[in-house]
Amino acid sequence: MCSESGGRQLSRRRIIAASAWALAGAISPSAMMAFAASRQRSLRLHNLHTGEALSVTYWEDGNYLPDAVGEISYLLRDHRTDAVHPIDTELLDTLNALQSSLGFDARYEVISGYRSPATNEMLRRKGRAVAKRSMHMEGKAVDVRVPGQPLERVRQAAMALRAGGVGHYENSGFLHVDVGRVRSW
Repeated sequence: MCSESGGRQLSRRRIIAASAWALAGAISPSAMMAFAASRQRSLRLHNLHTGEALSVTYWEDGNYLPDAVGEISYLLRDHRTDAVHPIDTELLDTLNALQSSLGFDARYEVISGYRSPATNEMLRRKGRAVAKRSMHMEGKAVDVRVPGQPLERVRQAAMALRAGGVGHYENSGFLHVDVGRVRSW
């Protein structure tokens, strides 16, 4: 974590992502600074498999809120096994940054969050396009839809963040976002 004046904490990845936006012209430098200095970060999520929904502020005044992060981790659990795994806060920040860059506050529709190793292997055996070392198994990836936003626009905005991997699944109508190395498919 990098300190910012006033005691706020910013992750290095968040600063890099915000800088990339400004350089790419995705948002203005003043909007970039406002985003980086925001006092709250919130997400609205709807798990399509469990029907559960959550609207929560997970970061406030420079601190992650453990109870809120725990609620998100529970909502993003493996819906096949009910296994819960901590979701990486950088992933939450990436989703929040994506939301800000698109200028929307709609709920993300979650296809897949955490995936247990057993679930991941089962999906691989069924011939699904699932990586052997999927970032889902580490709580560092999520597959989402954004109602009311064209998938291509969401993909372009996610790629402009340069915060990790972006997978575009046009036929299934969702986007994979992770906080691994920057890449796209």
